[in-house]
Amino acid sequence: MITTASVSQPQIIFSSEIFPLNFSDLNIICFQLNPHLETEDAIRLSFHLSRTLPHIFVIWNKPYFYALALPNYPFGLLVQEWKDILAQVVEEGLTDLSDRTLQLQEVTLTEAVPANVISLLAFQVLKTSKPYPFLPITKLSKNGVQVRRNAEFWAETIEIDGVLQPAITLTTKSKFLLIKNLANFYLNHTDKSNPEKLLINLSVRAISRDDVQGNGTITKIIRQPSLEHRQKLIELAKTEVSKQALKDDLSNELLVAVKFGKNKKLYEYGLSALRPCITSETVTRFGLDWGELLKETKISYKERTELLITYKSNADNALITYGLQLGRSINSRDYQNIFWQPATAIENTSLLFGNGTISTQNRILKGLSQGGVYRRHNKFGDISRPIRITALNLCELNLETFFSQLKQHLKNYKFNSIVSPQTTSLKNLSGTQARAKVEEVVNELINTPPDIVLTFLPQSDRNADDDDGGSLYHKIYDLLLQQQIASQMIYEDTLKNSSNYKNILQQVVPGILAKLGNVPFVLQETLQIADNFIGLDISRESKTRLSGTMNACASTRLYGKQGEFIRYRLKDGLIQGEEIPKNFLERLLPKNELEGKTVLIYRDGKFCGQEIFNLLEWAEAIGCKLILVECKKSGIPRLYTVAGKFINTPEKGLALRISSSEAVLVTTQVPEKMGLALPLRLTVICENHSALISPPIEQVVETTLKLTLLHYGALKIPRLPKPVYGSHKIAKLRLRGIYPASKLEGDTEFWL
Repeated sequence: MITTASVSQPQIIFSSEIFPLNFSDLNIICFQLNPHLETEDAIRLSFHLSRTLPHIFVIWNKPYFYALALPNYPFGLLVQEWKDILAQVVEEGLTDLSDRTLQLQEVTLTEAVPANVISLLAFQVLKTSKPYPFLPITKLSKNGVQVRRNAEFWAETIEIDGVLQPAITLTTKSKFLLIKNLANFYLNHTDKSNPEKLLINLSVRAISRDDVQGNGTITKIIRQPSLEHRQKLIELAKTEVSKQALKDDLSNELLVAVKFGKNKKLYEYGLSALRPCITSETVTRFGLDWGELLKETKISYKERTELLITYKSNADNALITYGLQLGRSINSRDYQNIFWQPATAIENTSLLFGNGTISTQNRILKGLSQGGVYRRHNKFGDISRPIRITALNLCELNLETFFSQLKQHLKNYKFNSIVSPQTTSLKNLSGTQARAKVEEVVNELINTPPDIVLTFLPQSDRNADDDDGGSLYHKIYDLLLQQQIASQMIYEDTLKNSSNYKNILQQVVPGILAKLGNVPFVLQETLQIADNFIGLDISRESKTRLSGTMNACASTRLYGKQGEFIRYRLKDGLIQGEEIPKNFLERLLPKNELEGKTVLIYRDGKFCGQEIFNLLEWAEAIGCKLILVECKKSGIPRLYTVAGKFINTPEKGLALRISSSEAVLVTTQVPEKMGLALPLRLTVICENHSALISPPIEQVVETTLKLTLLHYGALKIPRLPKPVYGSHKIAKLRLRGIYPASKLEGDTEFWL
């Protein structure tokens, strides 16, 4: 069962969602196929073999396949009948492999089966077992919509006393389910005459429990499919639900192609085999309130504890037949040395403001009031030079009190200001007319450019469809940024309670100062791990509703030893896939700035393809050393403290050492009513290369935690360290064509 603390035990106990695997006498064989398959095809084949072969589960771990069976299963039979088995699998779902003659060659296991292989085999058992061990639990059912608790799990390994151990992560997540199928949704919708508009990019899920693909996205419409095409799909279909959907009348008119995750393959379905996934944009069509649904998604710690206990029991029932069993969750009572906390609470970290003033993260406003900003932008080097603010009021709000308090806050932080209000009515204007009016007004105020435009937007603009040009937010952002004018947006609902101005301004004003190129504060103590810190990210979006090349934007931001912002650099182009091309990387990492230095690079997500090789080759050429860290935001086990019989809120700064090069780190504190903190997964790249440094994971964890303190757009500490915080916002703006005109690098943080 999940770890719980004894009432008589005074020390704090930490726990996780990682369950180590105990095993004995596993019946495993290893084999390879000739010719070799690409990774994606090998994983697909292993999945289909696991679904087809009775009581046998197959995984692929480059370069071999591994199969797990019941303890006394005669594996020799599998090898002898391989051709027949492969033919059956190909016929039922892998027809694209039918042109290959695959030969199986058994590989003798001379060493113990690797820990990650055992984890992957256990995962495959849980994923493909029939019956499926984790049935969802319905918490709300109303107007055809359900809120369900779903189990999520994946393979893990964790290093204990220097030895890598196999494990499984078990967690729970709330999901919405629309009981109506996609055919009902389509046929009863006012936009059914335009299926591309209605269905493309819609998130869907297969109705059949036997289809374990998870959520997918509709990427293509197949109109008027031929009878031969549908008959071929029927023959390939795995479930009766899918077969029947391809035979109904609607399938004569159209089918949909669905992409699941990063799998490049598209799967074609009849509409009645799928359910749309409900979102904030569609919820009102079913007579429901989005806030009500969100409230039902929150899982109390008591319920979370009970769910994890149930999941563990169900997992054991599926695994034990094959010689596998989950141990007690990884916890600090059993494994004290792999949990980590900062020596000083992160909120008490010393920060440096102007005039040598020292304060802490929980007293930022005091530090700004006493010392002002750490570094003024050269534009404001003369302290008498005021900040010129144009206040564009599109809501017809009375804002005199707000402006007065804004000027006082800026004065408290050693900045004079001039506020020039401008009110523009958008009443009785269509969306197109409103955008035209706003463009006219913004172009007029640009004639005498202010330092920043503070815009007050109608609440309705939050839900505007940007793809159709409907967002005033992005319209204004674009017009101003092209002229290198900073902007700050505030929605009218934020200002309805005039007594809240103080709280709003405490959040907004530091961000305004940073957008203008000032550095409000830095860490008092320098970070010893590196001379500079860089955030590296790439975002992409495909051509709208078309196949083909993807627009991509790579961004880097450079910071100094105290976390001070130095500059950003953007580079965009048309590329395929996930990898940042070599020429991008070289342009984003200039020799004149980095030569002779140690640079820690955070990659938002995983390094892809040849990125690591290209970075190290370039670093060696320009004479610098690199520390490469992957910063992942999903697929991460949660951490907890334990209170009595139940798990509870994790402490900010709590980390779990997964291995000598990997850790899970909690960087935020979330009230129970708002949900549960999602940790980060930090992975230090370790390779034998003269340009690469691999510091202890504990040092990387501490550095990352401190770098979360330097966000100036709000007082609340963000989840991500400063070098990668906002990376996706920068890239998405750039992909929309919103960026400082002719200035793909600069020294102001326009994305805050």
